[in-house]
Amino acid sequence: MVVTGASSGIGRAIAERLGAEGAFVVLSGRDKSAMEESANRIKASGGDAQIVVSDVRDGVTMQKLVDVAVSEKGQLDIFVNNAGVSFLSPILETDIESWRMMLETNVLALLVGCQVAVHSMRATGTRGHIVNISSVAARNPESGVYGATKHAVNVISNSLRQELLNDPIQVTTMMPGLVATNIGRNVDVKVLEGLVAMSGVDYEVVAGERLPDEILEKAQKVLNEIMIKPSEVADAVYFALTQPSSVQVSEIVVRPNKDFDL
Repeated sequence: MVVTGASSGIGRAIAERLGAEGAFVVLSGRDKSAMEESANRIKASGGDAQIVVSDVRDGVTMQKLVDVAVSEKGQLDIFVNNAGVSFLSPILETDIESWRMMLETNVLALLVGCQVAVHSMRATGTRGHIVNISSVAARNPESGVYGATKHAVNVISNSLRQELLNDPIQVTTMMPGLVATNIGRNVDVKVLEGLVAMSGVDYEVVAGERLPDEILEKAQKVLNEIMIKPSEVADAVYFALTQPSSVQVSEIVVRPNKDFDL
């Protein structure tokens, strides 16, 4: 199986959750050391893993990831399009490069991932599964450009599902609410400073930089009514993947008890 955006957050949680079930996982991301740590945890839990340091926007990464999976196991069974980026500033205050990064990462890379995954699964006659990580922002008509990219993910997933009706390949769209990850690292620094304060960890926030896992985990415990754990999204993915072949879980919304809009 392949998981993109596996350096941290939801992607890492999915990779480690499925690896613990014995899967061979190809982890894709930009943080080599973080993925090496995940690969070691997967191997220690009984699975196997390889890492590929890459940027999903480069146009060739997706095929490389599929090739690694096929060379190791003979076929690709699962492809998780998780890599994503968010810039949540107002439209009138956002620069074109931020829009470009969101569109290329959240939409174009996901399209390429879907396409190469299906081509590979068809070539080997695999009963495969594609999981596209969207967001509850896709259901909010006023969620800005980030929400628009996630609405695109939903439309792409639904369209692909129709195209695959005659194939043994399923598509699941996963829509998390607010999760304790670093995808929101580009929000107002004051918001991030608030999370740090709640965690009780002495740490200086730098705009655009990742927060340490320790801060996210401690803040989530304090804010568990409005923020869920990456592992809880991974559990939902595992549920969708382990249903009988006659059952297709097309969409899952996983959200905290109380909604909170960054």
